[in-house]
Amino acid sequence: MSDTRGSGSARADEASVSRPGGSRDTRFFGQPWELAHIFGVEMWERFSFYGMQGILLIYLYYSVAEGGLAIPKPIAAGIVGAYGGAVYLSTILGAWIADRLFGSERVLFASAIVIMAGHLALALLPGVTGIAVGLVLVAVGSGGLKANATSVVGTLYTADDPRRDSGFSLFYLGINLGAFLGPLLTGLLQSTLGFHWGFGLAAVGMAFGLIQYSFGRRHLPDEARRVPNPLPRSRRPLVAGIAVAGLVAIALAVTFGLIRVEHLSLIVIIVTLIATIAYFAVILSSKRITATERSRVLGFIPLFLTSVAFWSLYQQQFTVLTIYSDEKLNRTIFGWEFPVSWVQSINPVFIIVLSGVFSALWTRIGDRQPVTPFKFGAGTALMGVAFFCFLPMPGGENTAPLLGLAGILLVFTLAELLISPVGLSATTKLAPKKYQTQMVALYFLSIALGTALAGVLAGYYDETNEGPFFIWVGLASVVTGVVVMLASKPIHQLMAGVD
Repeated sequence: MSDTRGSGSARADEASVSRPGGSRDTRFFGQPWELAHIFGVEMWERFSFYGMQGILLIYLYYSVAEGGLAIPKPIAAGIVGAYGGAVYLSTILGAWIADRLFGSERVLFASAIVIMAGHLALALLPGVTGIAVGLVLVAVGSGGLKANATSVVGTLYTADDPRRDSGFSLFYLGINLGAFLGPLLTGLLQSTLGFHWGFGLAAVGMAFGLIQYSFGRRHLPDEARRVPNPLPRSRRPLVAGIAVAGLVAIALAVTFGLIRVEHLSLIVIIVTLIATIAYFAVILSSKRITATERSRVLGFIPLFLTSVAFWSLYQQQFTVLTIYSDEKLNRTIFGWEFPVSWVQSINPVFIIVLSGVFSALWTRIGDRQPVTPFKFGAGTALMGVAFFCFLPMPGGENTAPLLGLAGILLVFTLAELLISPVGLSATTKLAPKKYQTQMVALYFLSIALGTALAGVLAGYYDETNEGPFFIWVGLASVVTGVVVMLASKPIHQLMAGVD
C-alpha cells in the first residue's frame, strides 16, 4: 500500500503523528490512517500463521510418497501442540524486550521479519531441518508480534477517544480475515502443487504485510517506540550472558538427546508451569500489593485453571480436528474434494458474524449479565459438549457430513466467545497496579499451557476407536465447567468488586 495519498497528506500525517496522546485522523473507516498499516501487517501475519498451521500437521504425518515426513500421528500432534504453546510463551519474551530494550514498534517490525524467515525456511529447507528452523522462527516471531501489535494500536488513541473500541474491533476484523483466507489459499496450493508451495505462499503473504507496514511505520506516534522501563546499561551484559547461556544449554540438550521430538509438548508444559508458579509466587508474596489486590489475584487462579482446560480442547482444531477432517470428513463437493485445511476457515467466519452479536447482547443485558467466573465455567462446559457432538457422527472413512462438523465448530465458537474476549479483559481488571504486565503474561501462560496440553491429549486420539476419546475429554471439560459455575459466587467474592 502506497503512502502517497493526495495533496495535503504530508501535513495531515505530521499533525496526526506529532499530536501527543493519539491521532484525530479519520481516513481509515473513521479511524487514524496509521491503523491501516497495523491492520495490514496483522492481517497478513494471521494469513501466514493460520495458512501454515492449516497444513502443518498433515505435512508431518503424511507419507513421503504424499509429500510428507511420515512422522507417527501422536508425535506429529505433539509437535503441533508444542509449537502452539511456544508461540504464547514467546509473547512474554516479546513483551519484555519491548518494555525494557527497544519499544513495541521496533519489536513488532523485527518480529515480522523473523516470521517471514521462518516461513521461507519451511518452504525451502528439506525435511526435519526445515521444520525445526521454520517453527522456531515462526513461534518466536509470532510471539513478538502478538505481544506488541495491540500496544501499538493503543498508541493511536487517547484513553477517552470514543473511536478506541471500534478501532480495536476493526483491528480484530483484520485478524479474522487473515485467519479465514490463509487456510483456503495455502491449502489449495498444497493440494495442487505440494506442501512447500503452501508454505511458500505463507512466506509471500508475510512479505506483503511487511512491505506494506515498512512504508507506514514512520508515520506511527513516537509513543509506539517509547521504552517504558529501560533496562539499565549496567545490567545489559548480565542479561546478554543469561540469554547466550540459555541458547547454549538448549543446543547441548538437543545434541545429547535430552530434548527429543516426542517430548516437546511435555517440555513446553514443564517450562510453562515453572513460569506460572514463579509469576504467582512473586505477585502474591509482594509487599507492594494491597490485601484487596491479593484477594483478586487469588480469584484469578480458578479462572487461570479453567482457561487451561478450555484451551486444551479448543486448540484441538489444529490436532485432532485436522486428523478427523482428513480421515473421517466427507470433503467432496460436486465431485471435487476440497483440501483438509479449508475446515480451519469455518471458525473465523463464525467469529466475524457472532462477535458483534455477543457484544450487543452483553451491552443489552447490562448489569444482569452473568459474572465472569460463570461465563468461564459455561464456556468450558460448552466446549465439552462440542466434543460429545462428535459421537453421533458417522464413523466410517470420509463419511462424516460437512454440515455436522460446521455445527460442531459453531459450538466451538460460542464457547470461545464466552471465554476469549472476557479473559484478557478480566485479567487487566484483576491485576494489581504494580503487576499489570505480569498478569497479562499469566493469562497468555494459561493459553500456552492449554495449547501444549492439546498436543499431549491428541496423542490419545485413535481414529479407529474415537468414542472413548470424545467421551472422556468432553466429560472432563463439562465437569470442570460445572464446578466453576457452581463455585462462581465465592470466586466472584474473591475478585473483590471486579467483574
